[in-house]
Amino acid sequence: MTQTELILLNLEETRKRSIKLWKALPKKYYDWKPDNQAMSAIQMVRHVLEADYGWNIIINQGDMTNYKTPWHNKPFISVEEELNFAKPYREKFLNSIRKFSDLELTNIMVTHPGNGEKKLLGKYLLRIGYHEAVHTGQFLSYLRTMEVERPFLWD
Repeated sequence: MTQTELILLNLEETRKRSIKLWKALPKKYYDWKPDNQAMSAIQMVRHVLEADYGWNIIINQGDMTNYKTPWHNKPFISVEEELNFAKPYREKFLNSIRKFSDLELTNIMVTHPGNGEKKLLGKYLLRIGYHEAVHTGQFLSYLRTMEVERPFLWD
């Protein structure tokens, strides 16, 4: 298995578990959040999904000046709608990753626009998986606090 295949497997396994959790969210709790500074449950779903759009620009060395996602001003409807809307952007992101060789993963430097830090592409892609995993943990705690039954993720 190549480094690219392992990174893709990690991203796909993480997303599979995120989706399982998100689908457990009752509509009545979409706007729930633990405090006023936190994202609501549905905002967290969107945050993770729309991040793929930005990650794809970053890993392809695109311009993030005046960055705006296709979700800009899009109303929240449902988890299912968020997943459907995000699907082509997720595929484009994963397809971008598929094109990278092991050599490129260990030699290409990418710059994260939020902090200007440069990272090797392979390490950056692993951090993307970690970003989603952190939000998966947050979402689990949201569901626990809401007293919503949590799906079993540890297959």
